Amino acid sequence: MAAVYTDSNFEAEVLKADKPSVVDFWAPWCGPCLALGPTIDKLAEDYHGKVNIGKVNVDENPELSVNYGVTSIPCVLFIKDGQVVDKQIGAAPRNVLEKKVQKML
Repeated sequence: MAAVYTDSNFEAEVLKADKPSVVDFWAPWCGPCLALGPTIDKLAEDYHGKVNIGKVNVDENPELSVNYGVTSIPCVLFIKDGQVVDKQIGAAPRNVLEKKVQKML
């Protein structure tokens, strides 16, 4: 399962992490977000221990959405060493996301 990131734990869990992170900005009312959810969970399972993979509910964590300029969801950010190195806006197939994950390793 993907981790749950919030305004309060994001810095410690993502920005100061010793591993790259994949962060899915989503909302429970967003159809494409719900479709992407299982893919994010599977990536979290497959890359456990190598990459931090989690989700940010944009309704519950508006500060993060504003800080990262998230205006459309789903929006997946790829973060390494505290910096966004790639971004995927909209639902994407697993192979597209996995290529971006591989580039961070």
